[in-house]
Amino acid sequence: MSDAALTPDTIVEAIAQVFAAEGSRAYLGEQVTMAQHMLQAAACAERAGAPDAEVAAALLHDIGHFTNVIPHKVLAEGRDNLHEDAGAAFLAPFFPPEVVDPVRHHVAAKRYLCTVKPDYLDRLSAASVHTLNLQGGTMTDAEARAFAANPHLDATLRVRVWDDQGKDPAMPHPDFDHYRPLLERLVVRG
Repeated sequence: MSDAALTPDTIVEAIAQVFAAEGSRAYLGEQVTMAQHMLQAAACAERAGAPDAEVAAALLHDIGHFTNVIPHKVLAEGRDNLHEDAGAAFLAPFFPPEVVDPVRHHVAAKRYLCTVKPDYLDRLSAASVHTLNLQGGTMTDAEARAFAANPHLDATLRVRVWDDQGKDPAMPHPDFDHYRPLLERLVVRG
């Protein structure tokens, strides 16, 4: 389905198709597929009692790997693919800022957390450390202060933590259809 054909009535089905068609891809050196990773992040959010918007953001945080004009493989080649921007651009016409902003800023949140909580870096997987370096490394003090002013800072940081937790091949998680009604409720219509 082309982006031009997407509407509020078709976006959730389009996302379901992305999960089905592209989700079985390996997740850059992790022990889970892309779909498992995103579903696990959403399951972590759900178990934490997060509001629907945060569960959706956790579920969709890496959708930009599939909707990006910069291919996913460039990460393995040592370049950033800016998937957070692609994901936010894909979602913004259909979802509220409470969903889109944590997607847009989940990479910056990793950089921020590594800056303000130095032990956070020790908790990252090897693949996440690799991408951190491609994505700019830790923030400067000025960048961290600016990022801390983000109106959705707390939600974005929670999504980031669930992102990091969703990399366990043994972690059970619901399938995409479990989240379909939640996404349908959040779609902005008119």
